[in-house]
Amino acid sequence: MTIFTGIKTALAVLTVTASSWAAADDEKMQHVLAGEHRAENSARDESRHPGETLSFFGLEPDMTVVEIAPGGGWYTEILAPYLRDTGTYYAAHFDPNSSVAYYQRSRAGFDTKLAANPELYDQTQVTQFELPNKLDIAPAGSADMVLTFRNVHNWYMRGGGEEKVALAFDAFYKALKPGGVLGVVDHRLPEDYADEAQDHSGYIKTSTVVKVAEAAGLVLDAQSEVNANPKDTAQHEKGVWTLPPSYRLGDTDRAKYEAIGESDRMTLRFVKPE
Repeated sequence: MTIFTGIKTALAVLTVTASSWAAADDEKMQHVLAGEHRAENSARDESRHPGETLSFFGLEPDMTVVEIAPGGGWYTEILAPYLRDTGTYYAAHFDPNSSVAYYQRSRAGFDTKLAANPELYDQTQVTQFELPNKLDIAPAGSADMVLTFRNVHNWYMRGGGEEKVALAFDAFYKALKPGGVLGVVDHRLPEDYADEAQDHSGYIKTSTVVKVAEAAGLVLDAQSEVNANPKDTAQHEKGVWTLPPSYRLGDTDRAKYEAIGESDRMTLRFVKPE
């Protein structure tokens, strides 16, 4: 059996449906999701399915969790208050002194967000993650869970391909406890498309993610279709950014892309062996 065939077989066997991982019984999660602090961002729950996604990954309120590259804090609004009283939340964000101006602005905006709502975010521990050198996301062997949402395609595209992505996954492995979980959500490129599409489209193949994760020592435990979108062909003029919420084509064919909705996404759960 080839490696690629083995990956395809594993994915077929381990796929679970969204309904199998409903978050409805988690009252604390439901309370956080309904919080007024999420009024601006909760409209995207229909596309991002945060409750179901985090339930699939196995999130519990007493865990130590690292979120990689939280950006403007969409998932921070959920994870920080959910973990605040009984768990630990590490937000592995950009270096505030980065040489990249965008990274500086993003980190400054995130810090401002945390400071404005201490009742939600005062226990957040902000660490640094910026490839290739800022990789100390949490103390080694301390994390029950590491989460990355729609980031892997960026690392792949910004030079280095699988080698650069591998640096990130090695850091995840180092931070996780034995038995800990890595949760990955990203824009999914169909397996029969050319590999070169990963260089510019914003989509990445599930097999690529699995290959790099396994090379780091992680084991694919399961995948969910909770964030799947069969309407998305992954073939758009401006890549994944053609779709909402980016609409890179502006008003051109906007109704068409609005009808498609947000991208088709893989949702993968890996485990660090005991």
